Amino acid sequence: MEIGKKLSGISRRDFFRVAGRYGMSSTLLAAGGFGGAMSLANLAQAAESTYEKRFSKEPKHTLKFGASGFNTRNLLIERAGAIEFARDLEERTDGEIRIEFIGDNQICGQLSCVEKTQQGIVDIYAASTQNSAGGAPYLNVLDYAYMFPSRAAQYHFFYSPASQRILRDPLEKRHGLKFLFTHCELRGLQMGSTFADKPTVTKLEELFGTKNRVTGTQLGRIAMQLLNLNPVPVAWEETLDALKTGLIDGAETWASAVAYANMSPVVSQSVNLKFFCGTEHTSMSAKVFDSLGGDLQDAVMESSYFTQALIQGANEAALLNTVGFSDPQLPHTIFAENGVRPAFLPDDQIKLAEEMCAPNYNPEPWAQWRERLNKWAGGIDTYQEIYDIARQIPADTLAENVEPRRWWRGEA
Repeated sequence: MEIGKKLSGISRRDFFRVAGRYGMSSTLLAAGGFGGAMSLANLAQAAESTYEKRFSKEPKHTLKFGASGFNTRNLLIERAGAIEFARDLEERTDGEIRIEFIGDNQICGQLSCVEKTQQGIVDIYAASTQNSAGGAPYLNVLDYAYMFPSRAAQYHFFYSPASQRILRDPLEKRHGLKFLFTHCELRGLQMGSTFADKPTVTKLEELFGTKNRVTGTQLGRIAMQLLNLNPVPVAWEETLDALKTGLIDGAETWASAVAYANMSPVVSQSVNLKFFCGTEHTSMSAKVFDSLGGDLQDAVMESSYFTQALIQGANEAALLNTVGFSDPQLPHTIFAENGVRPAFLPDDQIKLAEEMCAPNYNPEPWAQWRERLNKWAGGIDTYQEIYDIARQIPADTLAENVEPRRWWRGEA
């Protein structure tokens, strides 16, 4: 069932009427549990049931979850797992932890959620690692160009016990954040009106000299400069109009972000350049995590593992069935209905891009950041270690076939 039909029975006004009676978190958790079409009546019934269950006992901890711009609708497009995590953690702890889920940019946005978590305004947040790197610069460690050859390689790294010492421990020590789970895609270029009448991109050189919006990632900016993609900072609220009018040619992001953020009407081609991470992650205040008892800490980790495995399968399915990021493209997907053409570059073109900008081919532009990140990680070579782990699995491994592992259990 396509996403519009699944949610068309409830208006925004009716949704907020239900939320006004049973609370936003109970309503969101109830709505997130629907697998098919929902009506106002069954949403209200589910919200009431969820409310009664959640408030049947007094929690030991009530945690605020700042979910940037996410809600039940767009989390069925980009499967970032935020609502599933909240629901599972409440159930797993039998209500001892209660989650106050605050999305739709009501308490924080993509750029501010990380800082509001560090300040104690929220306890948990969801946003891309790239947009969060402003407040937690160590997250740049994920953004070396072509460090990950595939989505499967990304999932393999995040499940790896080695991710604890390479990513999670330095992030917690330096920025006070406990990295819980993430969705995995690789960033490409989302071309606007200037590419609408052009043939589907098949060669890297067709992108040279274009002007493209860049997000907050410092390392992503380096890659774009080396690829002659002219990165320019454009405020998000101005990006859609800039793509539509041709003020910029494209924007770097990933496919499901185009779909969930309503970029599809102004994107003509989604070029699968896959040059660095697109990771919509959830982190928790390390101070808050440490304040929980041992059993509740275990529950947080098990819910994170559950959510990570759920995301892995659900987002792969959504890319095909909901977003339409495939060749051939399925009908009735968001991309198909908006005329967005996926452009999957041949292997030789991806290799050319890698040779132009990856640290193992062109180390000098990365040297300063690499040295800084290595120092923050205790002296290890962050790029080389992640690069090697990402290639421990066969190159043709499908993302949905990566073996889930409890990464915090320690390296073998």
